[in-house]
Amino acid sequence: MQDSRKHVEKVAATTDTRREVASGFRDGIPIAMGYFAVAFSLGIIAKKAGLTAPLGFLCSFFTRASAGEYGVYTLVAVQAAYVEVVAMSLVANLRYMLMSAALSQKIAPGTPWYHRMLMACCITDEVFGISVNHKGYCPPAYTYAAALVSTFCWASGCAAGIIAGGLLPSAIVSALSVALYGMFLAIIMPPSHSDRNVLYAVMASFILSGVCAVAPVVSDWSTGTRTILLTVAISSLAAWLKPIKDDADGEA
Repeated sequence: MQDSRKHVEKVAATTDTRREVASGFRDGIPIAMGYFAVAFSLGIIAKKAGLTAPLGFLCSFFTRASAGEYGVYTLVAVQAAYVEVVAMSLVANLRYMLMSAALSQKIAPGTPWYHRMLMACCITDEVFGISVNHKGYCPPAYTYAAALVSTFCWASGCAAGIIAGGLLPSAIVSALSVALYGMFLAIIMPPSHSDRNVLYAVMASFILSGVCAVAPVVSDWSTGTRTILLTVAISSLAAWLKPIKDDADGEA
């Protein structure tokens, strides 16, 4: 009797896992389609940095961060030091630590530690969004499935962009490389329109980047070093002067 009950529970658990995998794939497909288009433009940048299609695929498969990868490929193109590349990746992807902490609240108690670590490694902005909005606790199978299909298309898009960058005329490659900058503008414009503090931070970043490019001493620093220092300085100052208020108690 006990063996029969265990068998039923095992079958039910397997069925639930399959259902969550199917649900994760279903929700991940729209993300994957968007990822391919964005990663294609990123591949154009990677081609200029000297990456091959297989290398670009591997880099994108294990990184999955548009801003982080763009920063790294830009630094690679100018032969920046390894410490600058590491620092850029840390600054650009630091938000994923906060997302991992938030997602941990959606994981069922008793979930093994290795599942928690792997789910954290699967996080992108979009996968995090659908995972935290999952009804009830978010099972690992759901996040894994959504991350797998979206990551494959992200990496494939980057590889396709690298291949296209080697086949298309230089004029078209230059035009396509602008698409990624358009994506970044699409990211910053909506919050800048709705939040004046974000607008001030964006304006400060544009102005100070231009000033630092021509200022004595600072202009001699590498592009990566200036970008890292400005990112940390502007974001820290904005957080100190205009902290986000907690809606629950009105405190910072």
